[in-house]
Amino acid sequence: MVVCVLLPRFPLAVAAGGRAALAAGPMALAPEPGREQVVGEVSQAAEALGIHPGMRLGEALARSPSLALVPPDPVGVADAWDRVLARLEATGAAVEDGGPGSACFEARGLQRLHGGSLDAVVTATRAALRLPARIGAGPSRFCAIAAATQARTRRAHVVRGAEDLAARPVALLRRREQTARLPEELERLGITTLGALAALPRDAVADRFGPPGLLAHDLARGLDDPLRPRAPQEVVAETLELDESAAGPQLERALGLLIDRLLARPERRGRTLRAAILSATLVEGGTWRERVVFREPLADPRRMRLALTPRLALLPAPAESLRLTAEQLGPPPAGDRALFGEARERRRARLREAVGQARAAAGPEAALRVLTVDPDSRVPERRAVLTPFE
Repeated sequence: MVVCVLLPRFPLAVAAGGRAALAAGPMALAPEPGREQVVGEVSQAAEALGIHPGMRLGEALARSPSLALVPPDPVGVADAWDRVLARLEATGAAVEDGGPGSACFEARGLQRLHGGSLDAVVTATRAALRLPARIGAGPSRFCAIAAATQARTRRAHVVRGAEDLAARPVALLRRREQTARLPEELERLGITTLGALAALPRDAVADRFGPPGLLAHDLARGLDDPLRPRAPQEVVAETLELDESAAGPQLERALGLLIDRLLARPERRGRTLRAAILSATLVEGGTWRERVVFREPLADPRRMRLALTPRLALLPAPAESLRLTAEQLGPPPAGDRALFGEARERRRARLREAVGQARAAAGPEAALRVLTVDPDSRVPERRAVLTPFE
């Protein structure tokens, strides 16, 4: 049995400063600068007016001119959500991160640990969270999410399969990234429930909606992929306070200092970095966060600067502070030295041997190289000459 823990409107509550602020009126997360102009999480008052996450900003404001737009806080949301996941993992669960506000784990291995029943697992989960949460259970991830959306904060809800999903609205598909855009089109076609979607011929759904439609058809029938629990992570981060006027070369120097500090941290223990998160606290309010995955594990500060410096141009406003976090740590860089040291020398030795054999067979002019002499000349023959290869 899969258990889903749902914290409704979690990113909005963190950005607004707490759940008490959500009762002030219609409220929604503003679009992130430079991203698609759609609203994020919405409050219950805004949802009652027909506004939903992913709606175009203009349409949302047309439905509610008094809609309050809260600046997004991706850094605060990520930190708060990581603490919630750590509490869930403290119960012994292998947690799959479904994004801020949603997490799933398999309850089968925890029942004996916490008393032998699903209710005991739910009780242990609530005690570990110390937050009001909706908890649902089902045979698959989607069934558990559907159960959690229907649960109350004090009692868990269980969805047994496709029969229990039949009467639920297709709007539940918005909780899956691959199917988030389907509910609006399905509703225009008169398909308003998951049962109506599951009753459609599979080939017709594939022909009309493609792979997202096939996934939605499987979800409506209670089928889903196995859980993919997150791997344990060790947080290694460095933060640097900036002047209000920091920009351009000053930001680049600050980033270089952060990289040097991060690589010097004893927690890294000589290991390489697979991915890093560059984040900032903005002067005008809110935060900014950008994830960078390196092509290969590295611990070279020069190459890290080349990969991270262009991301500074994406800052939407002046920053008060910069933070660099090593998201994934890789093996020590001994393999890099072998790749760029000994392997390079072996390759040069083989090349010298091949050139010597070619000259022995065809004469000294068998291996030549192009030497640029006058690249601006109008005569092509004067731009470059052939010289012996050394």
